[in-house]
Amino acid sequence: MVETPQQILKDNFGFDHFRPGQAEIIDLVCQHHNVLAVMPTGGGKSLCYQIPALLNPGVTLVVSPLISLMKDQVDSLRQNGIEAAALNSATPKEEVNPILRQAYEGKIKLIYVTPERLSMEYFQYQLNYLNVNLVAIDEAHCISQWGHDFRPAYRQLKAAIDRLQSRPNILALTATATPQVQDDIGQQLGIARENFIITSFTRPNISFKVVHPRSGTRQYIVEYLKNHQNEAGVIYANTRKRVESLTAYLRDRGFSVEAYHAGMTNDQRATVQDDFQFDRVPLIVATNAFGMGIDKSNVRFVLHATSAKNLESYYQEAGRAGRDGLPSEAVMLFHANDIQQYRWFVDQSTADEEYRNVQYKKLQAVIAYANTPRCLQQEIVAYFGQECPPCGHCSNCLDQRKMEDITEEAQSAIAAVNELHGRFGKTFVAQVLTGSTNQRVRQVGADQLPHYAALDSLSQQAVVSLLDYLIATDYLQLAGSQYPVVAVASAGWQVLNGEAKVYRRQEVKPDRQATKVVESPEEAALFDVLREKRLALANEQGVPAFMIFSDRTLHEMAQQKPQTPADMLAVSGIGKKKLEQYGEEMIATIAKYLLGES
Repeated sequence: MVETPQQILKDNFGFDHFRPGQAEIIDLVCQHHNVLAVMPTGGGKSLCYQIPALLNPGVTLVVSPLISLMKDQVDSLRQNGIEAAALNSATPKEEVNPILRQAYEGKIKLIYVTPERLSMEYFQYQLNYLNVNLVAIDEAHCISQWGHDFRPAYRQLKAAIDRLQSRPNILALTATATPQVQDDIGQQLGIARENFIITSFTRPNISFKVVHPRSGTRQYIVEYLKNHQNEAGVIYANTRKRVESLTAYLRDRGFSVEAYHAGMTNDQRATVQDDFQFDRVPLIVATNAFGMGIDKSNVRFVLHATSAKNLESYYQEAGRAGRDGLPSEAVMLFHANDIQQYRWFVDQSTADEEYRNVQYKKLQAVIAYANTPRCLQQEIVAYFGQECPPCGHCSNCLDQRKMEDITEEAQSAIAAVNELHGRFGKTFVAQVLTGSTNQRVRQVGADQLPHYAALDSLSQQAVVSLLDYLIATDYLQLAGSQYPVVAVASAGWQVLNGEAKVYRRQEVKPDRQATKVVESPEEAALFDVLREKRLALANEQGVPAFMIFSDRTLHEMAQQKPQTPADMLAVSGIGKKKLEQYGEEMIATIAKYLLGES
């Protein structure tokens, strides 16, 4: 009997239902169409090529930019009884031909490769001995110069695939592609628009937060970590120096934490990554070098200690949290100085003007996100060209802080912008409002304007923050890219004329609610027992604990308390292979707990 995608989903992966978009993508791929799949991080992109690989004759090639991610994917597939292999720079030469022979004999169905290897002519020659049925390109946004992570090697992929005699179809996958990037991917890889499957960008289990830390970033992070003990988390910072400094600061305060950045050796990075994957270290402070290679499902929070460069990379990094679908949190600690630093780097870039203008607009989108009063999930989803209802659990949706009437300050700011005739940027407007006596202010006669020094009781940084808020709430507007100038928007005239008031909320404090699973004390106690058992099994197998069972599967076990193999198969995430390997021991552990023996 011919297997169906639904049967493979249940038998090999232990799930009863496809997630949105998966069934449609798999159907198109099996019909030999080129497909672009845009799905959120944790949305189940890998199943979209793993299931066709098991259904179709021949071999599926998976192009992935990171060696560490390949290893995790191969290990995870083997836990589900599926043979796969990786061919990259870490693969010993003597192992390459045996892997290709096993693929030729049908013993290996998936081979993970880097884009650089697929571009090698000799490797293409070797592949022509195989029936390569599908090429799945992960992180496909890397092909687009309009994306946030452009990699030239991705531009060579289509030519390499066209040289394969088996004429495989292409499945491009990404979690972060704006409409412009989607079009570019389609054009580069020959994917028709009717085969774009764009699922919702929402991550309903993640609570997004933006914090403008007035009491200090480090103090906020320490307080946050105290509220989230025994949870796995990643803290991003934008430079190696900041990563090392923050890591030392947290260690001095008793936290178990490791640093990760590109300045470390390969062995050092591999050790840190393994310690995190295997739950030996719960916290990582990292640059964005720590990212795409992380497939750990039970990360409960992601903090950005420095502002993001763009919303694409922010959403991708924030999406490392909650891949198992359980409540998780993503917090950006916003600093205007970081944005100024990023702008300086773009200014110094040798890229063409069009590319630089794109980067300036991306920075402005981050500022708008950090200052918007509307739902943060809505703000991000709108950036990717979609709409969604308010999430109900981000820092803006849950905001119970007192609303401050800032109409008077807003009127002063808007009036100063008007008096400057919309010809200057935010920094200059802030200098005028705080009464700066620098040469340029005097040179243009701004020190003679009616609202010069109208907000001299505030710092220049506080006034820039106020201007950002007024721009995000459409009282002011920006024009231009490299040197954007501030002008009065239509709503701003109403404020200026006394026809409307402006309100703003106070600072956010860290809390403990967003990453907690709602369960009874008995379920929580059984979950801890099951987690200990999972760790023991993982140590025996030499794999990270989440590859045995996800936290979500353990929570479901604790709720359902399965006592027979049939009961165990009803738990989400347990297929026949997992039942065969671990079912008996988990059932025994639950029975022992219910008898009060654990």
